[in-house]
Amino acid sequence: MSQIEYADFDRVEMRVGRILSAEPLQGARKPAYKLSVDFGEMGTRWSSAQVTALYQAEELVGRLVVAVTNFPPKRIAGFMSEVLVLGAPNERGEVVLLTPTHDVPLGGRIF
Repeated sequence: MSQIEYADFDRVEMRVGRILSAEPLQGARKPAYKLSVDFGEMGTRWSSAQVTALYQAEELVGRLVVAVTNFPPKRIAGFMSEVLVLGAPNERGEVVLLTPTHDVPLGGRIF
């Protein structure tokens, strides 16, 4: 594993948001949801998330998530994904969302 400098890590903005809505992303090669995520004063951003194996759309609403907010937008199946919601694979390769264990302010920076 290669090492990076702290300044490299500091350039990545990871922030806490709350999912406002989730619905299937039609036309995606792999099953995904399009998520509307509230980042407080930063506003609402859209994300495509391949988390359909472990989460139903309705159970995602209201959940706190961690996302990278300073990547350039990416078009996925005709949908513009503005942030990257973070997760880790379980033993079957299914994505488990990263989420704070306590309430924190929306838009709070991860460090």
